[in-house]
Formats: sequence, C-alpha cells, structure tokens
Amino acid sequence: MTRTVHRPPQGSPPAVQGAAPVLSHGLKQRHLSMIALGGVIGAGLFVGSGVGIAAAGPAIVLLFAGTGALVMLIMRMLGEMSAARPSTGSFSVHAEEELGSWAGTTSGWMYWLMLCAGVAAEATAAGTLVHNWLPFLPAYGWVAVFMVFFCASNLTAVKNFGEFEFWFATIKVTVIVAFLVLGVLGILGVFGNPPGTHHLTGHGGFFPTGAAGLAAGLLTTISGFAGLETVTIAAAESDRPSRNVARAVRTAVWRIAVFYIGSMAVVVTLVPWNDPKVATDGPYVTVLDRLGIPAAGTIMQIVVLIALLSAMNANIYGSSRMAYSLVSRGQGPRFLSKVTRGVPAAAVLASCVFGFAAVVAGIIWPTTVFAWLLNIAGCSVLVVWTIVCLTQLRMRRRLERSAPELLLVRMWGFPYLTWLALAALLGVFGVMATSQDGRQQLAGTALVVAALIAADRVRRRRAHRPEEQGRPEEEGRPEAREGA
Repeated sequence: MTRTVHRPPQGSPPAVQGAAPVLSHGLKQRHLSMIALGGVIGAGLFVGSGVGIAAAGPAIVLLFAGTGALVMLIMRMLGEMSAARPSTGSFSVHAEEELGSWAGTTSGWMYWLMLCAGVAAEATAAGTLVHNWLPFLPAYGWVAVFMVFFCASNLTAVKNFGEFEFWFATIKVTVIVAFLVLGVLGILGVFGNPPGTHHLTGHGGFFPTGAAGLAAGLLTTISGFAGLETVTIAAAESDRPSRNVARAVRTAVWRIAVFYIGSMAVVVTLVPWNDPKVATDGPYVTVLDRLGIPAAGTIMQIVVLIALLSAMNANIYGSSRMAYSLVSRGQGPRFLSKVTRGVPAAAVLASCVFGFAAVVAGIIWPTTVFAWLLNIAGCSVLVVWTIVCLTQLRMRRRLERSAPELLLVRMWGFPYLTWLALAALLGVFGVMATSQDGRQQLAGTALVVAALIAADRVRRRRAHRPEEQGRPEEEGRPEAREGA
C-alpha cells in the first residue's frame, strides 16, 4: 500500500526542527491493556464515589450506568481515531486535522491543565496519607518525594512508565474483583443475614435526595472516569500502535463499566447510603467492615495510596506527551521539544514543575487559586470529550470515503450514538448551569477556552497565512502512520 505524506495545516508555524520521530516505542500490548483498564480506576472510585453516594443515594447506580455508557462511547470514538491514525497527541492531533488548529490547541492544553492539576491533587492526598503513617516527614515532604520519584522515572524510559502502570493496574483490578466477589457473597448471606432490598428502598427510597442529589452526584461520577484517554496517547509509543490500541479499547470498555456499576450496586445493597462512614472512610472500607473483613481500613488505605501514585504516574506521562505533541505542531514554547533518550525530557520537567507549583498553591491559597484550578480541571474533561465527538463525526466520514481500511475499530451505531453522546455532554453542561458552583466552573472554563482560542488566532496571524484544514506535521511521522 502506498503511504501518504501529510502536510501541516496552513496557518500553523512549521514543526520544531529536530522534533522528528525520536520518541521511543517501549510499550507492549500488556502495558496498553492494563493502562486502558486501570487508567480510570483511581482514588475517585475507592474514596471519591462515597461523596456521590451521599449526594444521590442508591440512585448512584443509575448515574454510574449512564456515565459509564457515555464513557464507553467516548472510549470507542477515541479507539476508532487512534487505531486509524496513532499519534502522541491523540485526540488533539485529530481535532486539529478535522476542525482546525483552534480545536487542537484548546483540547490539548485543556487536557494538559487537567492532568497537571490532577498530579497536584493526587500528590497532596498521597502525601497526607503517608504522613499519617510516617510522621517524621511533613505531608509536603512526602509530596516532594513522590514528585521527584515519578519525575525521575518518567525521565528515564517509557517502559518504566509502562511497568509501573502495569503492576499498579494489576493490583487495583485484583482488589476490585475480590471486592465484587466478597460483596456478592455478602448479599447472598454468607457473612450473616442477607440485606435483601432494605438498603435500596429504605432510608428515603431509591431516590432519597431527588433531582438535586442526582445533579450533584452526576458531576462526581463523570470526574471519576477522567483519564481514560491516556491509553490512546500511549499507543503511539508501542511497538504496533494501531493493533495494540484497537485490542486495548475492545477489552477495556465493558470491564470498566462492570467494575464501576458493579461496585456501586454492591455498596448501596450492603450498607445504608446515609451512613456517614461511606463519605468519610470510603464505600469500600465501609462494606468490608460490614462483612467483618479484618484490617479492612488498612488494606484499603494501601490500595488508595497505590491508586493515587498510579494516577500521578499516568498524569505526568500523559501531560508530558500532550505538551510535546502540541509544541511539535508549533502550538507551544519550543524549549519543550527537547528529547533525551527517546523521552520528551523538557515536557516531563515542565509538567512536574507546574504540578508542584499547584501543590504549593494548595498550601498557600487552598480556597482561592487551588480551588479555582481544580474547578477548571474538573470541567476540562467535558470540553475535551465534546471536541472528541465533533472530531470523530468528521474523521469517520472522511475515512469511509478515502481510506476505509484504516477503520480497525468502528464506533457503534455511527453517527447516531456519536450524536447521542454529544447531546449527553451538552446536557451535563446544562445541569452544571443550574447550581452556583457549576456556574462558577463553567465561567472559569469558558475564560480559559476563550484565552486558548485567542492565543491560537494570534499565533496564526503572526504566521501571515490564513488557516486552512490540513494535517499536522506530526502525522507524517512514522509512529503516526503505523496504521496507514
């Protein structure tokens, strides 16, 4: 088959000289499979879901079912596009190609901001947790230890990231499977009297907090799924990008839904949704205590720490690769293009520095600067997913006309399910607009999006060339054309 050489979009500066195909390809199929499976299983599920249960009651199961279905559609779209055109910049590259440079810039830097803010939040939580066990260092001291360790590991080789995530994800998946098995046995009465439907229909009913509770729980459930995109970014650094990402997406989508929905169903069946321990100690600890599992709290604290460290590692990786991709397309400061031994070292350092600066902001301005940053980051995933839907609509139609053989993964029910996912995202924005906190998040996010679009317009004007649709320079690189 003849390979097509793609040109960069007109109106964009030339790609950075020397940023050619130099990223390594050290990830294997087993790495991508576990990254896809474990990438969205974080502290948000083990602890943060307790806040959603406290807000929505047993109806949290329906919320996770709905958001899980949305996430499956988004992951399928990402899988379709990444299998057809693997790229380090993933959806940002595809958005620039299909919608214009404004879309690539906005989705890429919004995603980078989200991941860096996540690094700060996870490092802070991990530092506090370890400080409670080992108080000879202050919490911020442990934060520094974790930041240095994962920054160093990401600076060495991509296979180190892959190995860490493989074993982190293996532990998390094993714990969830064990929890589901124990939970089902508990529901059947193996650990005492079976609960029946008492906790589902009592304590105010299945919808105890009404529409307001559902709205509050909705935002919690969506944020718990953020991070699924990492596998499509990592695919470009694997040995067979198109084939590997296709396999990873196919095996992950339904397992993620089962883990989340199954876990929530077990929790609200076995314990009262309004038990204060669900929100404070976490739903997993509360259920294991109810079943009489010894040292349940200690076990889950260890698992939560692993989940936090895993998320830190993945976010540093994902943010650095996204920054590198943006810079290679002329959409960021050129010093971030430096590559050492197949690793975008400057981008890794920049992401870690920003993450640590956010940690410091959390110490000095916890209710102002840090709170604002987390609010913007929480809404960023909705912006990214919306652009993914719009991109997939255009890219799928173009590929069907010009290169149907590249569609190794196909979006289900296209275009109807893509439009349904887009409508669901717009509905979430509408729900956010009904609350004061939600409106503040939307306003802050809108300001950031407007600033990014304005910066892109300034950049194109300086290039003295009108914007036209085209293909980013990065797409001409070997790792981007593996599936061509």
